[in-house]
Amino acid sequence: MTALLLRRARLGAAVRDVLIAGGRVVAVADDLPTARGLDGLSGGTTVVDLDGGTLLPGLRDEHVHLQQWAATRRRIDVTAARSPGEAAALVAAALREDPGEPGSFVVAQGFRDALWTEAPDVAVLDAALPGRPVVLVSADLHTAWCSTPALRRLGLPQDSGVLREQEAMAVYARAGQVGTDVLDGWVLEAAAAAAARGVTAVVDLENDDLLGAWARRARRQDGGPAVRVRAGFWENRLEQVLATGLRSGDPLPGVPDPVAADRVRLGPLKLFVDGSLGTRTAYCHQPYPGVAGPEAHGVLRTSPDRLEELLRRAGAHGLDLAVHAIGDRATAIALDGFAAAACTGRIEHAQQVRPADLPRFAELGVVASVQPRHAIDDRDAADRHWAGATEHAFPYGALVAAGAEVVLGSDAPVAPLDPWDAVASAVHRSLDERGAWHPEHHLRLEVALAAASGGRRAVRVGDVADLVVVPEPPADVLARDGAAGLRATEVLGTLVAGRWTHRTAALR
Repeated sequence: MTALLLRRARLGAAVRDVLIAGGRVVAVADDLPTARGLDGLSGGTTVVDLDGGTLLPGLRDEHVHLQQWAATRRRIDVTAARSPGEAAALVAAALREDPGEPGSFVVAQGFRDALWTEAPDVAVLDAALPGRPVVLVSADLHTAWCSTPALRRLGLPQDSGVLREQEAMAVYARAGQVGTDVLDGWVLEAAAAAAARGVTAVVDLENDDLLGAWARRARRQDGGPAVRVRAGFWENRLEQVLATGLRSGDPLPGVPDPVAADRVRLGPLKLFVDGSLGTRTAYCHQPYPGVAGPEAHGVLRTSPDRLEELLRRAGAHGLDLAVHAIGDRATAIALDGFAAAACTGRIEHAQQVRPADLPRFAELGVVASVQPRHAIDDRDAADRHWAGATEHAFPYGALVAAGAEVVLGSDAPVAPLDPWDAVASAVHRSLDERGAWHPEHHLRLEVALAAASGGRRAVRVGDVADLVVVPEPPADVLARDGAAGLRATEVLGTLVAGRWTHRTAALR
């Protein structure tokens, strides 16, 4: 086999040579010879001089929606809107620049109405965009806001035009449909962009037939996608997956190229306990201010009995488990479900956790899969809608202190698919001139980097050669430039199983 020799790689305080062969790190030493001089290796060796560049374990995004992220990169951005009128005006301005295909759906993304003084309403879109079938997708993906022409085309009741949770997700999936070839091209391009930010692996939790989609995409591109993909699936596809006999971690069937097959594997079953903070459907012990009736505490999407049944059944078939739980009541239900089913898995988000539930993560072996950028983006919404309980919100520091395993992601497109943004947000919870929000829950840099690297803290012999090269140690960047410097980290190169998936001119 051939080998890759990385000369003068900075590993912590030392500068060493690193030899990669067979997809793994096989030697770390000073002045390594080429592969011909080492036992078990033959053939040529490619030598790349890192010139003191820092070599780190590859970065992972443990929670993405790649199709939505790929589509969002092409949608009208309304994140700056502070009211329904501003959101509609942003869409109208974009359409003046590019009217799009006549009669086609107009899809915009990113509105956050949790702090608006007026509620989204169909009349606002109809007045600003007469005759246009418009669908606005909320930043958290849990709400869809439609114009009357859009509602008519979708066959939906023409009331306020606002749909939540499963109904919203069905709406924007239909409105945003494109051809399979187009979508696959977008997704593979998004995967390449992720590799350019140092990403070597993602857990894709899109609501679609990802087993078929990722097998198809892996066949389309030599060597497969630029990142490893664990293709998740939702409850509505559980029977389909069980019928295949696949277990989580197995290569997806129908991918003949061994390199590509290694990159696309079955991921977890995703289940939902509740909704989101932004939509005020996260299920909480404390009621939402000003909300009365059955949804005053949020929305319970899966009953405890049903959750236990699904966890028990899927776990018995070797399937990994990822349970969406945001409110503290939902988090407790998810932990109870894992305990009752006598299995382990992950809680996705864990945005609000009561102190009594913190140690249960470690006791049950449940991983906290969190998205640190959400703590920054949602701080004002949390202060308003979780008033009096924000000391338990996005409690990353408390989870780590309680012994929980924490992994980082983005929830793209809710936040950018950029692990440096996640790490920067974990170590400093502010993006503006305000001080950090609940800094007691900051993570130390070394903890955040490990949480973004599958638990790996250093490059070691025997590791899979999923690696990233950056110009200097992140600790030096943080000390000099703060979290903003981390967020702007340049990535010189990315390797998956010892193969370059991204490389700048500096490493050629």
